[in-house]
Amino acid sequence: MRILLLIMTNIAIMVLLFVVASIFGVGNYLDETGTGLDLQALLFFCFILGMGGAAISLLISKWIAKMSTRAKVIDQPKNQNEQWLVDTVRELAEEAGIGMPEVAIFPAEQANAFATGWNRNNALVAVSAGMLQRFPREEVKAVMAHEIGHVANGDMITMSLIQGVLNTFVLFIARIIAFAVDRVVFKNDSGYGIGYIVVTIVMQIVLGILASMIVMWFSRRREFRADAWGATLGSQAGMINALQRLKAESGMPDQMPENLNAFGINSGKRSGIQAMFMSHPPIDQRIKALKESSS
Repeated sequence: MRILLLIMTNIAIMVLLFVVASIFGVGNYLDETGTGLDLQALLFFCFILGMGGAAISLLISKWIAKMSTRAKVIDQPKNQNEQWLVDTVRELAEEAGIGMPEVAIFPAEQANAFATGWNRNNALVAVSAGMLQRFPREEVKAVMAHEIGHVANGDMITMSLIQGVLNTFVLFIARIIAFAVDRVVFKNDSGYGIGYIVVTIVMQIVLGILASMIVMWFSRRREFRADAWGATLGSQAGMINALQRLKAESGMPDQMPENLNAFGINSGKRSGIQAMFMSHPPIDQRIKALKESSS
């Protein structure tokens, strides 16, 4: 159901951008005869839609994160825990060579944290109230270092670029296939027929699923790098212990919004075909990688 929701959301964004693009006259990619495709124009059209959607998502990522998690940015620390958290993030940001991010706490009992933002010097890092209350400070610091690692690596920008490129080719290939089917199967010899519209939607869903697998594969790889940052800027013991505690609490309900799972430290556990859509590798693999890096 979550995967279907993401697909439908992506389709809704693409439709909106399609309408906007059509208004500005960039939605016509037939050749001069009106019977064939102008592939150059089509690729440009798909690039505008694909990269445009990814860019918009990146630019509003902080706002979406705050709204969807009800995260409260700490402007003025109200207690010792908040003061410690802000001071810790400032220390980690200075060590990582990035600007001081906004620091927030979001109301969730599930232990989790995330980072997002369009600029490594203007990011947001947030931790759940449950993690801040239950985890020792050494482990929270390692988790914050993990999130700072995502920011320093530019992971949010890289993920958006990958998604944008894949969106471009999903749209491009889907329309080429739909055009061929419309001409050959439905015998439409001019313009766009109903067959073209139906096949375009179906192919965008199918190709979009395949593209999501690629995005999630990359997401899993970057988690190992962020864990290494957690061990380096924080402490290896703190990072390993935090992951072990996350594993022990894996039975708790997942309270992280789906659109932020790729940026959280704990994304839950999936098996079978769903494992291909996991944004994070299994925690045991992450712990093993950290232990092997020190040996």
